[in-house]
Amino acid sequence: MPKPSSLRELREALAQVMGENVRLGEENMQMRVENKLLREKIDALLRKLFGASSEQLVPGQLLLMLQGLDGPGKAPEPVEAEAPRRSTVPSPPRVRAPRIPEHLPVVEELIDPEPVRACPQAWRCIGEEVTEQLDYEPARFFKRRLVRRKYARHDQPFAAPIIAPLRTLQDRCLAAPGLIAAIIVGKYVDHLPLYRQEQIFATRYQIQLPRQTMVQWMGLAADWLRPIYEHIRTGVLGGGYVQIDETPIEYLVPGNGETKLGYLWTCSRPGGDAFFLWQTSRAADCLERIMPPQWHGTLQSDGYRAYPAFVRGHNARAGGEAITLAGCWAHTRRPLWEARDSAPRTVGWLLRQIAHLYRIEEQLRISRAGPALRQAVRAAQSATIVRRLHAAFRRIRARYLPQSALGRAITYALDQWPALERFLQDGRLEIDSNLCENAIRPTALGKKNWLFIGAADAGQRGAILYTIVESCRRRGLDPLAYLRDVLTRLPKMLITEVADITPEAWDKAQRQPAELKVAS
Repeated sequence: MPKPSSLRELREALAQVMGENVRLGEENMQMRVENKLLREKIDALLRKLFGASSEQLVPGQLLLMLQGLDGPGKAPEPVEAEAPRRSTVPSPPRVRAPRIPEHLPVVEELIDPEPVRACPQAWRCIGEEVTEQLDYEPARFFKRRLVRRKYARHDQPFAAPIIAPLRTLQDRCLAAPGLIAAIIVGKYVDHLPLYRQEQIFATRYQIQLPRQTMVQWMGLAADWLRPIYEHIRTGVLGGGYVQIDETPIEYLVPGNGETKLGYLWTCSRPGGDAFFLWQTSRAADCLERIMPPQWHGTLQSDGYRAYPAFVRGHNARAGGEAITLAGCWAHTRRPLWEARDSAPRTVGWLLRQIAHLYRIEEQLRISRAGPALRQAVRAAQSATIVRRLHAAFRRIRARYLPQSALGRAITYALDQWPALERFLQDGRLEIDSNLCENAIRPTALGKKNWLFIGAADAGQRGAILYTIVESCRRRGLDPLAYLRDVLTRLPKMLITEVADITPEAWDKAQRQPAELKVAS
């Protein structure tokens, strides 16, 4: 029989072993949780790098998600995708468009057989076969010579002669408006950095244009186009409903050759224009420089915390609800889509409900419903789905870790909920801010090529030029034709005439001759 002291030591050792076992079990559980979270993050990163970017649901994908292993139950019936149903009525046969547009000029090339060319008088033509091809000639440089003749009156031979004034963008500027317009389009529409344009001009046309010179021309063009930019900005902010977003772009810090992160902010008016504004920060006070102090209306954005902070400060200074914040359902759907692998059945149901909301919006767009009808339809159909989603989010949140992919997605949605419901209360509002994101997308393509902005003060020049070409893009205008014409006319115009040469006004002026021709 063991001694009492030995028995006590044995019990203490046993208690120590049991305590260590409990501690190891807790550490093991914690490591399992961390391992799961890390796997989710790695999966999300791999999808961002290599996966498809589309968030559209198709029936097969959603069925697989709903047949997941995160909950018992029978697999649901196949659900509808976010796209509209295909009609069972056979569509009429599609008329094939002409391979070569009829409006193109024609250059004929006669090809005769060799015997005919050797002795044409011995042959007579009895017919022909025509083969049409679509051809292309690259752009060309040419020298534009502006000749201003001087005149003296016959009856006043000693009076000072007269000469037409030289109204150009800048005295002694080598570049004509057409060349400057082409360089702008090359960089801000075709995403060609200036150093690539420099190489193209040198190797294909034997024209030496240093990129530093082209940078100066871009600044010159931005200065002339600034009044049009300000007119567009006033129009966007004048409607009382603005969508806003921002995208990071690096800029070069002078002196040490390093880059810092700046931001190109975008404000878009659905159905209207968009304007860009450059800031070296992403803080809430940037919005105070973007939005006028007296502005009031609805601001639609994603869930970035700077937006609600700005709205609270603005409303506090205004002494009331001057600005209302609206949310974006696309940004709410995105983290759910990224979390679909962790909980296929749950996420599949949530995505299906959001797809119903988008299907209602699509039908409203097809029918070209106005704000009053949109608000009525949303109150009758969309509001029920939104309430169902809210209850589901609150119920599901307790079942998933806040740090998990699905936990973060649900927390994001619930934090945004008052703003997400806003589109139900105002028929002018869109369900998301995708129109604003679409305006930003060309800048994302461009910065992959030109990598960074040369200096902080050059950012606003790019913002002005992006605003102009985006306004042309929204109207289907040829930005090269517009810029060439406007940069030619601007030196001869008064500041009060700027409203006549905005892309909107220019488009209407171009359409008028065609409309008059059709009417006659």
